[in-house]
Amino acid sequence: MPRVKYSVASRRRRKKTLKLAKGYFGSKHRLYRTANEQVMRSLRYAYRDRKQLKREMRKLWITRINAAARLNDISYSQLMHGLRLANIQVNRKMLSEIAISDPSGFTGIVEKAKQALAK
Repeated sequence: MPRVKYSVASRRRRKKTLKLAKGYFGSKHRLYRTANEQVMRSLRYAYRDRKQLKREMRKLWITRINAAARLNDISYSQLMHGLRLANIQVNRKMLSEIAISDPSGFTGIVEKAKQALAK
């Protein structure tokens, strides 16, 4: 049975890691071992932060909706409850965009929510 050498595969694997580490500071982009540690850490951060970005954006949308709702004399929770009662299905992202770009349209939505709450 012929002897198997791994030099080509090893070099390819190391080059792939060093390519991912391009732009890192100091030895983190030069030395394989430190680069590999940093790349593994960076990939963990990337995975974690893809989840966190969704959370942070939702928090931002809720904050914007709450600020616009309070300008119309209603709290965020009352507004969302009123929208549910009025059967208005607009997600938070779109609501925050409406609140920023079209305040009069947002006021109309708030009025519908208030009417549904009054019933």
